[in-house]
Amino acid sequence: MSTLRILALAARQPSRLPPPSRLIPVQSRHLETRRTFSASPSAKFPIGVDPKTTGGVPWSIGELNHVAIAVPDIDKATSFYRDVLKAKVSEKVALPDHGVYTVFINLGNTKIELLHPYGPKSPIANFLAKKPDGGIHHICVEVDDIKAAMADLKAKKIRALDPEPKIGAHGKPVVFLHPKDCGGVLVELEQK
Repeated sequence: MSTLRILALAARQPSRLPPPSRLIPVQSRHLETRRTFSASPSAKFPIGVDPKTTGGVPWSIGELNHVAIAVPDIDKATSFYRDVLKAKVSEKVALPDHGVYTVFINLGNTKIELLHPYGPKSPIANFLAKKPDGGIHHICVEVDDIKAAMADLKAKKIRALDPEPKIGAHGKPVVFLHPKDCGGVLVELEQK
């Protein structure tokens, strides 16, 4: 039963309303701070969330956090964004646990992450061996509950590259999803 039907029914025939235990709060898609109620079990969760596979814990996808680009020369790429395009650019940071150097370019509504190999066993070294000029490596989207997202996606046969999240460049838990399960795109989920 939709929210509007429940409100209309409440106004006309309050005795026909489902019991309060069946009215479950859901997040409004229009106003983030407003909550609505629904009697429909499938409407409890945001689009794409299956309560059977998440153990009843809803999760939702958020904003695009960044697009990551593998680059053969991180200083040259940084100079291009900073000096030519006049973007705000972070310092180069080494992330040995991930095998990369990173630089973030702030675009206001999202970021670009420049990736360069840190050591010969870097996944970015493998990427650049196949594409010496570099290119888009992955996209990163935010999720409000990374563990619930991982459980739900696993139940839907979407593979994560690691069984547990790691701490990413922003100091938050991240996990990568297998590109073969995501339309050929390496997708990174980051805890909001």
